[in-house]
Amino acid sequence: MYSVKEVYYTIQGEGYHAGRPAVFIRFSGCNLWSGLEKDRDKAACNFCDTDFVGIDGPGGGKFISADELATHAASFWPQTSKSKPYVVCTGGEPLLQMDDDFVIAFHQARFEIAIETNGTVFPPDGIDWICVSPKIGSELIVKKGQELKLVYPQNNGDPKQFENLDFEYFSLQPMDGPNRAKNTDKTLFYCRTHPHWRLSLQTHKFLGIP
Repeated sequence: MYSVKEVYYTIQGEGYHAGRPAVFIRFSGCNLWSGLEKDRDKAACNFCDTDFVGIDGPGGGKFISADELATHAASFWPQTSKSKPYVVCTGGEPLLQMDDDFVIAFHQARFEIAIETNGTVFPPDGIDWICVSPKIGSELIVKKGQELKLVYPQNNGDPKQFENLDFEYFSLQPMDGPNRAKNTDKTLFYCRTHPHWRLSLQTHKFLGIP
């Protein structure tokens, strides 16, 4: 059984694959925050701006099998397209629910599978693109993948502590919120002075798309 907040088709707005059409599956639940405002101050990650509570979002629901969820996700991909379908699994924390059956079912449905994870749960084998977004103060156990995307700045967080991990790309993304402009300036400065990092912007937010 998979609990999904929402499923939708859009353009990836951030990170290495920004601009790429994708089906997004947002899984319900997270291990670093309940998703309830009353718990935000004491959460391990208290800057999250995503609603991942429940299964009441567009395209969301309970799915009894990985095959059922893969068929549902495939219905969002343009049926006339000859391109290989691309799915981004996010949350919450998608690895609380993703398993071997999920990977098998989505590969059988021709999907290229990407995840956006906080890196505190080991992924099943076979995921095509692993993007880890570390949350300072939590234990990072996923130290290998394709992209490490760090929200910046975070209290007591120095990007240099991640530079020796086994990732192909390192992205720095300004923290959203009331200080977004100031955080963007800090991120720009850091990327200029530390070219190991590339800038990631949440383009979907100023484009007005999901």
